[in-house]
Amino acid sequence: MIDVLALAQALLRAESVTPARGAVFNVLEAALVSMGFAVDRFVVGAAPDGPVENMIALRSGAARHLAFAGHVDVVPPGTGWDGSPWSGEVRGDLLYGRGAVDMKGAVAAFVAAASRAAGPTLSLLITGDEEGPATFGTPALIERMAARGIAPDLCLVGEPTSVRQLGDMVKIGRRGSVNIWIVVPGRQGHVAYPHLADNPAGKLAKALAELENMALDEGNAWFQPSNLEITDIAIGNPAHNVIPARAEARINIRFNDEQRGDALIDRVTEVVRIYAPEATVTGKVSGEAFLTEPGAWTALVSAAIEARTGLVAELSTSGGTSDARFLSKLCPTLEFGLLNATMHQVDEAVAVADLETLTAIYADVIARLSS
Repeated sequence: MIDVLALAQALLRAESVTPARGAVFNVLEAALVSMGFAVDRFVVGAAPDGPVENMIALRSGAARHLAFAGHVDVVPPGTGWDGSPWSGEVRGDLLYGRGAVDMKGAVAAFVAAASRAAGPTLSLLITGDEEGPATFGTPALIERMAARGIAPDLCLVGEPTSVRQLGDMVKIGRRGSVNIWIVVPGRQGHVAYPHLADNPAGKLAKALAELENMALDEGNAWFQPSNLEITDIAIGNPAHNVIPARAEARINIRFNDEQRGDALIDRVTEVVRIYAPEATVTGKVSGEAFLTEPGAWTALVSAAIEARTGLVAELSTSGGTSDARFLSKLCPTLEFGLLNATMHQVDEAVAVADLETLTAIYADVIARLSS
């Protein structure tokens, strides 16, 4: 059987700031091949978002096909660590390293679980750019799976979903996200002669005021209300006596499953054009909202969690986006993993006991799918 702590340490010691390639995948491949998985590694994409390495590992079984999805890339470690962020060092009850909870620990736990339980067909869908633009990561994995005829029945994403203790929360959906850039052109001139200029700042301000006060929806049983946030305003005018020639802004909308990204871009465009008909509005949808309705899949995972922790997990759609937004198009998709308290922080760490418990939960999920 695979030792979850030893594998987690090996993964942590392989530096893998996004986009990840090479050594960290070597560690994972060696463990999987020893367990009978067929491993397909491929590199796609060019700068600036690539190249990115991804992996599909598949072991055939007699029951349903469970895909475990995760990433081995990490955010930059930052400064101020008590020791090296790549040490994989155990101090007291904790294992330290960048990616310990987000999410090399969960990847190690699933691999260790797969070494303990058999039955269903298992695949690991591992990307090297979840923490980056995600341009050549999970979308490329999905394309590769389609080309090879790989179609999972269920998917479990190992993101760190637990809040106060391991097992207290499972994500059954996520809100969508869209970024929108607004550019209002004007005509530069002297502030004392406004009739000879065209000030874009006021037009932009009026549009932003209406957008900020616009209620998108009231939410629903599983999702909070969609929210629009102004994230940048830029004019860049160094002179106090000059009307600027251009004003820009950026907004982000986190939206529930009552909305669609393209429709929100159109709605924002309509408001902006009321005040600035000549404005340019450009939007990019990072992901649509999705929901895995509570049912047999959520019940199975919840039962495995309760059996190992005694907790009844909260089913939630809170938080930001994840690669589950892509995978949910393939099959019912849930997210469950370690405590998220230290993710992306200095001295990121996971309790060694939680690694063992998560391994047991994942093994229980695999076993339940065999029955």
